Amino acid sequence: ADTIKILNDDDALDLFKKTLSSASMSFVQVQSTLSLQRKEVMAVLAQVRERVQVSQGRHRIDIVMLALSGKKIGFEKIITMIDELVETLKKEQVDDESKQEYCGVQFDQTDDKKKALERQLSDLQTVLEETKEGIATATEEIAALLKGIAELDKAVAEATEQRKAENAEYKDLMASNGAAKELILFAKNRMNKFYNPKLYKEAPKQELSKEDRIFVNNGGTPPPTEAPGGIAGTGVSVSFVQIDSQVAPPPPPATAEAYKAKGQESGGVIAMLDLIVNDVTKEMTTAEAEEKVAQGNYGAMMADSSEKRAMDSKSLTDREGAKADMQAELEKSESEKTSAGKELMVLEQYMAALHAECDWLLQYFEVRKQARADEIDSLGKAKAVLSGADFSLIQRGHTARARKFLHH
Repeated sequence: ADTIKILNDDDALDLFKKTLSSASMSFVQVQSTLSLQRKEVMAVLAQVRERVQVSQGRHRIDIVMLALSGKKIGFEKIITMIDELVETLKKEQVDDESKQEYCGVQFDQTDDKKKALERQLSDLQTVLEETKEGIATATEEIAALLKGIAELDKAVAEATEQRKAENAEYKDLMASNGAAKELILFAKNRMNKFYNPKLYKEAPKQELSKEDRIFVNNGGTPPPTEAPGGIAGTGVSVSFVQIDSQVAPPPPPATAEAYKAKGQESGGVIAMLDLIVNDVTKEMTTAEAEEKVAQGNYGAMMADSSEKRAMDSKSLTDREGAKADMQAELEKSESEKTSAGKELMVLEQYMAALHAECDWLLQYFEVRKQARADEIDSLGKAKAVLSGADFSLIQRGHTARARKFLHH
């Protein structure tokens, strides 16, 4: 209080007016103000520097602080540096936002593509498994068809051999029985010649050729009749199998008494021959019916077998064609799976690189954004402090304050 009283004394004020020019007073005041502003800005920049990492561009703050502390660069230059720094920070924020959008789009696209490839691989794996199963089934069916056709062919061959044997046996039976029947009838006819002349049937006369007839008509002797061949000269023969026992006709009776004595016996023999003929005829009829049934069955079996073989052959061709198609599909699916697998591997490598590029930015995007905002705000305050260094305003303000101070 005493110091202020002394400085405000009228004599002291007059002395100050004489000894201190206004220019000197203004210079002192300006220097004092600039020094205070410089310190205030340095304090603001120091706070900003503490919040900014080296990777975030702390060196730029260091450059401004170094220029400010050197006292050789004016505030205008410092303000320009601060404006440039603020623009750089804003540009970096725009770049981060663009990079954030780019990373988001790339993550969405690659994730969708990865899911599509994984679905494709899953579908292809299902197709491969189903195709392999289909090929295995077709292979089994082809083997079964081949086996069935082979067994059918074998059965047909065996049935054919059996039918041939049965038919040969039938023909042998018919030939033997026919020869036996003809021989018995021949014997019966010979007996009728002596015992029942009315029932006797003359042998057909030999048919002369045209030349022989002309020769005989002109008085020539007919050619001799050839002796009948066959069994016992009867003209009866067995086409396939010779029978062991041969029945010879009985000799004709020598006298009428012998005929009378044998009449009753001949009737019994003829009856017995008729019975034998009937039995042979029945056997031949039965054999013929059985042969007809057997041949019918064989024909039906052959028709069914032929139809079955045709169906199996068509099925075999179809299954072999289907198997070939499935094998082609298998190779195609395996190729597509290999290609899709390689594409997925490349995509995963790209996604790994994308994560390396984007994860840190996305994780610290808000932190970096807030740090830049704080940095820009602090730089704005520092610029505001520096912008307040108007020499005329400082001079007038300090003169007024000095006057006020001195008047009190």
